Amino acid sequence: MSNFVNVDRVDREIIFHLRQDGRLTNVELAKRVGLTPPPCLRRVKRLEENGVITGYRAVIDPEALGRGLEVLIDVEVSATDRKTFEEFEDTVASYEEVIEFRRMFGRPDYFIRVAVADHAAYEGFLTGKLSGLPCVLRLESHLTMKKIKASP
Repeated sequence: MSNFVNVDRVDREIIFHLRQDGRLTNVELAKRVGLTPPPCLRRVKRLEENGVITGYRAVIDPEALGRGLEVLIDVEVSATDRKTFEEFEDTVASYEEVIEFRRMFGRPDYFIRVAVADHAAYEGFLTGKLSGLPCVLRLESHLTMKKIKASP
């Protein structure tokens, strides 16, 4: 079943501006998209109600929180039963260091993005938490040389 919601050019402009700055006032947003405030607010409310806009967040500088090292990890697991997969997913999702966690089609089975203070903290996470999980078959870490583009 598809959750597709029909959005027109103005809706897409609203989404674009809110993705750039979710704290825009309705008056400023309306001005940027060429509407008066009441219809702009109605469109934003409709986009929220239809699940197109799912929330608003603060974008935090990881270095300001002492988590400036991001590592991408490919994980292959040996589990084939649902219970083991669910336990693995629940455990990994609970780790504070994990900022993104996806189950993939094909190989690797999972993609994990972690944010830690430095290489020593990453080694501690990898050896103390992730590699010790019973179904982990293989881990491959990828350190970023340069971030070219990132969505907020």
